[in-house]
Amino acid sequence: MRKWGAILVLFAAVAMVVPMVYAFELDLKRLGDALKGVTGKKSDSSAQGLGLDLNDVKNVLTAARISEQDEIRIGREIAGNLLGVAPLVEDAALQQYVNKVGRWVASQSERPDLPWRFGVIDSTDINAFAAPGGHVLITKGLYRLLDNEAQLAGVLGHEIGHVVRKHHLDILQKSSMIDIGKDLVKDRVGGGDVIKNLIGNGAEICARGLDKNAEYEADRIGMILAARAGYDPYGLADVLQAIGHVAKDSSSIRLLFKTHPLPDDRLLRLGEAMGERLDTMTDVLQLRERFYRLKN
Repeated sequence: MRKWGAILVLFAAVAMVVPMVYAFELDLKRLGDALKGVTGKKSDSSAQGLGLDLNDVKNVLTAARISEQDEIRIGREIAGNLLGVAPLVEDAALQQYVNKVGRWVASQSERPDLPWRFGVIDSTDINAFAAPGGHVLITKGLYRLLDNEAQLAGVLGHEIGHVVRKHHLDILQKSSMIDIGKDLVKDRVGGGDVIKNLIGNGAEICARGLDKNAEYEADRIGMILAARAGYDPYGLADVLQAIGHVAKDSSSIRLLFKTHPLPDDRLLRLGEAMGERLDTMTDVLQLRERFYRLKN
């Protein structure tokens, strides 16, 4: 458990250290409002009301923007550093199989052209992670809970949903707005220094997990993408039930319960969101016989 806690911290820290990490779609009025909240002063004409040089503000906004190409590069570095701590399971057939399923499910999403990469990492914990740009990693512990390909498709679809909706990027964007204001008011610093000052805050955000609504949304996306790909859409629900049966005090699942809503809550939200809309689907596949079984 200590090892996986260290992995999560590394995952978060690396995500923040890379320059120009997250896109802040802020205009000067919104930044001015944020600064007003920090200082208690009224803002006129955005940042100018506080005596700030607008060039400082523009530097921050320019440095903070990110293109899809940057997103892909950053995600690749994050995944590479994570794999340096928890390497892939040494089973080429397994990794090829997971990539084949994952890319097929990702092709049903709104961002099919990302260079999607999937892998099973050598950890007995039950968890999964997504990095910007299309990198998805699940643990061997979670893979062992799966019993068919539809369940795998649902799990990967959930993580694909986080990437498609840019959940990790969005939560940092919302939380960092006030911090940018503080730095500008206190130090009148440029964009590069502001990004560096966001490292601690970003690591804390990632370590405590995403907002519950983001997890619920990713669950819905996971079901929909699996259904589009021809799988039984309830594969993800089956996995959540299996996770719910694991003892809550088990060290292998403790971190998952800290960073995700409880399985029963997720199942309830899925039921409320989907209703009976997917019940009429026919010819859906579970592909239990094709599911790749771990050898050890």
